[in-house]
Amino acid sequence: MTNNSFVTAVIVAAGSSSRMKSQTSKQLMHLLSKPVLVHTVTAFAKSNSVDEIIIVCPSDNIEKFKSVLSMLELNIPIKFTAGGAQRQQSVANGVALADERCTLLAIHDGARPLIFASDIDKIIADGKIFGAASLGVPVKDTIKLVSSESTVESTPQRDKLWIIQTPQVFDKNLYKKALQKSIEENKSFTDDCQLVENIGAKVHITLGDYSNIKITTPEDIAIAEALLKLRGNYNENRTRL
Repeated sequence: MTNNSFVTAVIVAAGSSSRMKSQTSKQLMHLLSKPVLVHTVTAFAKSNSVDEIIIVCPSDNIEKFKSVLSMLELNIPIKFTAGGAQRQQSVANGVALADERCTLLAIHDGARPLIFASDIDKIIADGKIFGAASLGVPVKDTIKLVSSESTVESTPQRDKLWIIQTPQVFDKNLYKKALQKSIEENKSFTDDCQLVENIGAKVHITLGDYSNIKITTPEDIAIAEALLKLRGNYNENRTRL
């Protein structure tokens, strides 16, 4: 792949937040006085590798999201678009808005506000090399496959199991080819790696950081705030957690 890449970050923030048990979008909930989305976008704005940011959010929240992000002095173009009924459609809506110069897509969960800008740069560098790459970390716990009767069916080999995170970075043409095939097959994937795996593409896994958690349930807010405090005013030069 060429080094002359134009990278579009698609930040997916269109979920219903149903597991958060709140009427407020989790993207607008506060972590240490700042909305979750502000933390997420700030990391991408700090990246040395991202050329534009596209926010995918609920159609009735676009103006609110714009207002929340207006507090930031961004030196990078930012666009907004409405999400779809399913995550795959939401990502597709974001991809459709990408600059015509775009060669690489960096797709990220808006609810992962603790991503390091340095890890964004690292995964984009690997995306340029491999065409498809995702951040991930090895699992720490023993994992069991459990039947519908709640009995153990098997125990996978732990050293082959990884927790997959975002950003996930893809060659734009590869991603659009995979998206088209999924539409033809009437399939919908909640994981973008799985989408490109469906056309036989190999996805490189890049070591991420365990603190890159996804805000999903109420206790995740407290965990994320504790992690941010341990970072020491968000200074990336401190030792990683």
